[in-house]
Amino acid sequence: MRRRLSGTVRVPLPPAEAFALFTPRGEERWVHGWRPLFPADAPDDTEPGTVFETVHGDERTTWVVLARHPGRHVSYARVTPGLRAGTVTVGVVPRPDGGSTAEVVYDLTALTADGARDLDAFAGGYAAFLRSWEDAIAAHLAQSTRSTSSPPSA
Repeated sequence: MRRRLSGTVRVPLPPAEAFALFTPRGEERWVHGWRPLFPADAPDDTEPGTVFETVHGDERTTWVVLARHPGRHVSYARVTPGLRAGTVTVGVVPRPDGGSTAEVVYDLTALTADGARDLDAFAGGYAAFLRSWEDAIAAHLAQSTRSTSSPPSA
């Protein structure tokens, strides 16, 4: 089974700043539990060929940066052994209000029957998944704004 899922996330930042939130290290700022592990030095985490891993529960996913246009587009390959493999692409475009819209495309193939059930559930919740990204980014930005505008404590 293969699923191609596409949706958008509104980000109240200009494209270059919004793009930074969709990089491996950038997602650490707003995705609870996201901790990319780099087996080799990666000063630029969006350089094509960069490899990193993430762990969620008992799932370990290996990611490879396939392509990027700094500040606008990044594409990753990802494999979660025994469950699914495919690509994730994020493209960021400006909005007239000064913010950005990120188009997020997951193109995934189930590797097993368990993977097919997992992928069906993911596909069924994809719109809510992207809304949760939008909410998490907004909360992160609100917290960042509060942190920078708070007076220093004595």
